[in-house]
Amino acid sequence: MDQPPGYTDPQFPQHVCRLKHALYGLKQAPRAWFQRFGSFLQKLGFCLSQADSSLFVHHTMVGTVYLLLYVDDMVLTGNNPALIKTLITRLSTEFAMKDLGSLHYFVGVEVQPNSQGLFLSQTKYALDLLQRADMVVAKPITTPFVVGQHLSTEGKLFSDPTLFRSLARALQYLTITRPDLSFSVNSICQYMHTPTEDHFRALKRILRYVKGTVHHGLQLHRTSSRELLAYSDADWAGCPDTRRSTTGYVIFLGVNLVSWCSKKQSTVSRSSVEVEYISLVVATAEVAWIVQLLRDLHLQMPSPPKILCDNKNAIFMAVNPVTRPRSKHIAIDYHFVRELIANGSLKVAFVPSHLQLADSFTKGVTKPQFLLFRNKLHMLPSATLSLKGGDKDESSLD
Repeated sequence: MDQPPGYTDPQFPQHVCRLKHALYGLKQAPRAWFQRFGSFLQKLGFCLSQADSSLFVHHTMVGTVYLLLYVDDMVLTGNNPALIKTLITRLSTEFAMKDLGSLHYFVGVEVQPNSQGLFLSQTKYALDLLQRADMVVAKPITTPFVVGQHLSTEGKLFSDPTLFRSLARALQYLTITRPDLSFSVNSICQYMHTPTEDHFRALKRILRYVKGTVHHGLQLHRTSSRELLAYSDADWAGCPDTRRSTTGYVIFLGVNLVSWCSKKQSTVSRSSVEVEYISLVVATAEVAWIVQLLRDLHLQMPSPPKILCDNKNAIFMAVNPVTRPRSKHIAIDYHFVRELIANGSLKVAFVPSHLQLADSFTKGVTKPQFLLFRNKLHMLPSATLSLKGGDKDESSLD
């Protein structure tokens, strides 16, 4: 480090300072802090998860403790309260910490314990977003996207692109607990570089939907099986500008929704079968990651995960490793799903289109269909849940 102004050594003005500790604000400070904290956790018996670098697991004969780290905030939980208190005491002797008690608020996500489990929401964040957009008194609407609408680059440019980008980025963070916004937010975020008035109208429609569902959130049930079930779907050539398709999937652990995605594919597909097959592979990659995460958590799965797809030809392509003239151009790295199916690590089955829960992640659907899928995803308002006190085996530390 260069010598600070006013503290330069007159005998050695060209010398630099050698840092013994990382200073706050330097580029290497986060890594130095993580190494410092992680090395101490390893001394306590924690192991770093291979699937998530912010997750530490302490597994012993008397119980298991999980520690999730975000910068200098932690969530500590497990199945042995006495072991959790002991670890908190050990951590307090090494670091200056504050025990905030039961988990209620973490990185912008509100956690409400209830009789069924945990209710995750971002009500405060949504209200602040509506206040920033000056839409607190806007008229609510029941769906975030128009049926059959496809946004494009054509149209009159929006007069304030900075405002559009700011609100679109804020909506992206809201999708952490609002999977019902995934497709609509993904659609408008594809035009951050040159937003038009049509794009801003689509953004305002999303905000009007948020206004009517500001208290909605994701319900996680306490009692649930450990079976992984995924739904994979795609919309063929939905983008009018690039003719690329949209991939969508939802993944359940038991009855709990644990992962979802709505994303435009990186290549142009020649057929609907190819589109569905690529979406199936993308969902398979996410399922494989969740399986690894469950192993790190020392949780055993009763059966191999299953993915439901509404295209029989895509399922046939995944189950039968046969090269056909219409599919031989598909990249080889997409075919790893065949190996997982062959060795019994994955199952693929057919689901009718009207029961495809990932359909609302690839296109705008009708109001009855959207509301049905939203209920299936356990997106509920907090007012319908009976709240009670939190569990004693969960802590939030700062």
